[in-house]
Amino acid sequence: MSTEVRPDSYYGPSFPALLEQDPEIARLLVSELDRQRAGIQLIASENQTSPAVLAALGSTLSNKYAEGYPGRRYYGGCSEVDQVEELAIARAKELFGADHANVQPHSGASANQAVYGAFVKPGEKVLAMSLDHGGHLTHGFKVSFSGKWFDAVHYGVSRETEDIDYDQVRDLAREHRPKIILAGGSAVPRLIDFAAFRAIADEVGAVFWVDAAHFIGLVAGGAIPSPVPHADVVSFTTHKVLRGPRGGAIVCKEEHAAKIDRAVFPMMQGGPLMHAVAAKAVNFAECATPEYREYAGRVVRNAAALAGELGERGIRPITGGTDTHLSLHDLREVGVTGADAEKRCDAAGIVLNKNAIPFDPEKPNVASGIRVGSPSVTTQGMGEEQMRQVAALIHRAVTASDGDPEHPVAREVRAQVGEVLSAFPAYPAA
Repeated sequence: MSTEVRPDSYYGPSFPALLEQDPEIARLLVSELDRQRAGIQLIASENQTSPAVLAALGSTLSNKYAEGYPGRRYYGGCSEVDQVEELAIARAKELFGADHANVQPHSGASANQAVYGAFVKPGEKVLAMSLDHGGHLTHGFKVSFSGKWFDAVHYGVSRETEDIDYDQVRDLAREHRPKIILAGGSAVPRLIDFAAFRAIADEVGAVFWVDAAHFIGLVAGGAIPSPVPHADVVSFTTHKVLRGPRGGAIVCKEEHAAKIDRAVFPMMQGGPLMHAVAAKAVNFAECATPEYREYAGRVVRNAAALAGELGERGIRPITGGTDTHLSLHDLREVGVTGADAEKRCDAAGIVLNKNAIPFDPEKPNVASGIRVGSPSVTTQGMGEEQMRQVAALIHRAVTASDGDPEHPVAREVRAQVGEVLSAFPAYPAA
């Protein structure tokens, strides 16, 4: 494992000092960069953020405590961080057309925890998408705080369409009268009808919340419709398609601003991570460029091409395809489990994840499906032609290898992966 300081900027200017002081960690940083460069990265919730964002994350803002909000801090010396947070807030509001933004949540789960804190009390009802149909742990799943603290009722997808069953949503809302109706999830390939959810929420007097963690980057780039005009509150992560730092944020209508801010601080969090807030501000500015809009459109086209080609090769896309950055695929026709497919692809240099499909007969840690996403490969410059190549490589790895990196097919596919990546490298050396 090499520890040389290479002629690129992705370790940061302080890397030589780290190399001297802690060579074990330095080697692991190099190794992780090599791993990202060596494989085709198809995890739908991952991306490769810019050097500018990485620079903000590694800045001296990490040293500053700033409990509270701009102009209302509990510590002195906040003149610079106040300006940083004000820029991040203003940029988020402009980017998403929102009345109010809170950029302090440490993660998507932290943002979601704050939304619950703003609108519901322990034991009250919430209506959200079932995890095994594409929802998220924080949407009332029993092992999460959300399932332990609140009375969660779950809707799912239709067996016929494999898309959200809006009739079921309406029936459950009328029956249970939840305080919150939540839309969004981690494996929802189709566009969500926000207007339909808004109408249901209005009918039963519920707050309408959208967890846009997965697709908010497509909203920022104008590639899909925005939930902001319809929802009372929208939570999201700043990584994934958005291509920013790992973290969370919330936008909401003005009438809910005070509740949201109090729920983030002091209810759920202490001091914000000001280096991460700065990195969010950098990312929001990147998202406002024509280049980002072009990228967001390519993310959608690439996901559709990848899903379509996998389907042609017998790895069926759930719902028949995708409108977003990800697709979910049923492996039963090729006789392979999701766990085995993930292992076989990993051995061949393709990184994706096993995923339960709706009405899955397998346990979640085995699963009958895989989830694939296009953000990282799109950031690397790949297009629809490469997506069709990648689909062929996935199919070969899944159906003709066994998970051993030395299997002849795994070695063959890995070599072809290298050829693709040679033209579209991750973090190309400057």
